[in-house]
Amino acid sequence: MRIVQPRIQIIDRINGEAMLKKLEKIGRVSHKSEGKITVNSSRQFVRRLIKSGHESVLEHISITVKIICDRGISHEIVRHRIASYTQESTRYCAYQEGIEIILPDIIKNNRQNKKIFLKTIREIEKTYQDLLTNGVPPEIARNILPHCLKTEIYCTFNLREWRHIFSLRCARDAHPQIREIFIKILQKFQQKIPIVFDDFEVDEEENVTYQLL
Repeated sequence: MRIVQPRIQIIDRINGEAMLKKLEKIGRVSHKSEGKITVNSSRQFVRRLIKSGHESVLEHISITVKIICDRGISHEIVRHRIASYTQESTRYCAYQEGIEIILPDIIKNNRQNKKIFLKTIREIEKTYQDLLTNGVPPEIARNILPHCLKTEIYCTFNLREWRHIFSLRCARDAHPQIREIFIKILQKFQQKIPIVFDDFEVDEEENVTYQLL
């Protein structure tokens, strides 16, 4: 058994200014106002789109992120419908050398709870490996694997869907582990893409995101 940390990796090379220019070029076709495009007009145009609620234009750009989290959190992520996913499969991956897990902070930071938790995981790991040794295929043996099992999942969302996800998964009442992941992604996006995510503000002390109106 090995304990790993949740993490993210943005797969696409992001050019924020180029994204804004593309969105303006696409968005202006509805009113045939392409003649108003200037070198510096894209920021204000995209800002107006978002403020007026015309976010369908944002769907023309997508970003892929690799997320390493536990299986339980991945089950929440894939509930978002407008997306593409590719995930590590417990049907075809046989963890004969041991499983990798992610510990929630509330377990990791309490010595007694951590001891109880890891004792159970070790028993599960041994039973899983015994089943494999006895010829049980991984797709059946996986039924005893825990929610804390580490998984890797590639997620592709368009910009509009990313905004929707951030409004849900970074909120105060979101699961703390999924909130931690998506706040990290949001902060990376805010560094790389102007305007599109500027109306989200991260409170570092509470680790909560607010969408400014």
